[in-house]
Amino acid sequence: MLSAEFFKEVEEVILKLKALKENETVIVTHDDADGLSSGAILKEALKRNSFEVKVIFLEKIFPEVVRDLHSKYNLIFYTDIGSAHTDLISSLNLKNSLTIILDHHNASNGEGNNVYDLNLEKHGYKGETDFSGATITYLFAKQLNSRNEDLIYLALVGSKEIPEGFLSINKDLLSEAERKGYIRKKGSDYLITKLNVSLGEMFSSLQILGSVGYYSQGPEIGIKAAISGIDPSVEEKIKILESERKKANKKLISALSRGSLEKLNKIQWFNASKFFKGMGTKVLGTFCSYLSYQTHIIDQDKYIVGIMDMPNEIPGWGKLEKEYCKISARAPKKLQELIKSNKSIPVDDLLIKSVSSHGFADGHDFAASAIVTKGSETEVIKKMDSL
Repeated sequence: MLSAEFFKEVEEVILKLKALKENETVIVTHDDADGLSSGAILKEALKRNSFEVKVIFLEKIFPEVVRDLHSKYNLIFYTDIGSAHTDLISSLNLKNSLTIILDHHNASNGEGNNVYDLNLEKHGYKGETDFSGATITYLFAKQLNSRNEDLIYLALVGSKEIPEGFLSINKDLLSEAERKGYIRKKGSDYLITKLNVSLGEMFSSLQILGSVGYYSQGPEIGIKAAISGIDPSVEEKIKILESERKKANKKLISALSRGSLEKLNKIQWFNASKFFKGMGTKVLGTFCSYLSYQTHIIDQDKYIVGIMDMPNEIPGWGKLEKEYCKISARAPKKLQELIKSNKSIPVDDLLIKSVSSHGFADGHDFAASAIVTKGSETEVIKKMDSL
């Protein structure tokens, strides 16, 4: 049962939204399946309330992008992204724009200056197991207008990223969606009744479109597919993108098996720049998660760290001022147990402390990522190992 305090907080923000009398907004959302599910929920909910909506897909919160958007819009939403950087967002909100964050990543408690972070982690839940970005976005959309309850299936699609399955809040939403006929059991998965596609199939499709297709309109296509379904042209694009990713994964696994995985005292790391060239950097995190199960390659008690160059362009926004690298980190199963028992540092804490003078980071206890200026990555790896 969700706390009354949380819904009171949501209601207060919705009252501010209605009082603003603004019908133009921008949604900043993450580019993975959870981010696309979140963005689709909110875009559809706001359109039903006569808002004009623009969506920007970000892999991380770049200060220059935040600064630009907050100079142009009076109303800004962040979905599946933003909680870890509320202090930065607040400091750059010079126009005092109403800013609403709907996220499940570890929060920074830096709210202020008309910035509101609606994150259930502040109410005792865990964003790594109990709810996703799409979950919190759906709860907000339903509170905004009860007719948005038909979007409940997207909360479940986004939550498919949680390895433990549907627990806590997500378990309740799963039962509600099945009871009301928005989904129905199909084998080991659930079918989205209006789209005739399973939760797992939709999740995989959005994950491919958002990450592999980040620079080829994949996220925009994914948002539409999340609401209207996957037509043959989208199926074909997904097939092509997934083929590209599989080829890259196979080549990288082969290279790591042959000795390209560098092993330090507590860190094992690799550079994937040439393997994933042209793809969105979210593919790096997905690969690191996959690698964590390859026990014949990796050490189970060392942090897995991948590095990848990223283009300096944000689709739909413009070019970044600097050149950056993406760093993704994961904890294998044995290391997860050490983190749970406070014998090792959580992955997000490790990255945040290591990149403080070179970039920015966020994430969860067992999975996190960072953006750092190109050329500083080796120094960051050494800092991680020393910590």
